[in-house]
Amino acid sequence: MTPLIRAATASDFDALRALLEAAGLPTADLRVARPAFLVAAAGRELVGAGALEIHADTALLRSLAVAPAWRGRGLGHQVVKALERQARAAGLHQIVLLTETAEAFFTRLDYRVIDRAQAPPAVQGSREFAALCPASAVCLAKTLR
Repeated sequence: MTPLIRAATASDFDALRALLEAAGLPTADLRVARPAFLVAAAGRELVGAGALEIHADTALLRSLAVAPAWRGRGLGHQVVKALERQARAAGLHQIVLLTETAEAFFTRLDYRVIDRAQAPPAVQGSREFAALCPASAVCLAKTLR
């Protein structure tokens, strides 16, 4: 079965939180930050997710996760591309993210490593930048065309 990528709904929240927690990703601020999630659903099972948190004309890409059984099939790539399309449609100019484990994955998708201080001030003020992700996390960015 090919997973369907769609906007998350309120009924997805518990499964979404479980997927993110299993991947070791922060969930403490989900209800406050309210990032716009896309989920990959195989039937009733959530097998992937990713979100954009909008700050001025930049999106913070966060919470990209793929269930272990679905890794290596290109699903993470599909979710990122769907998020990029969503950002472009919203008129955003850049996507920024922090990662401790997926630098190589994102550089293959044309994201470039930047100094954390180069991220737009609005993004730097996000809870993810300020408190949730450690200083050791790599910052990457992609300019949208």
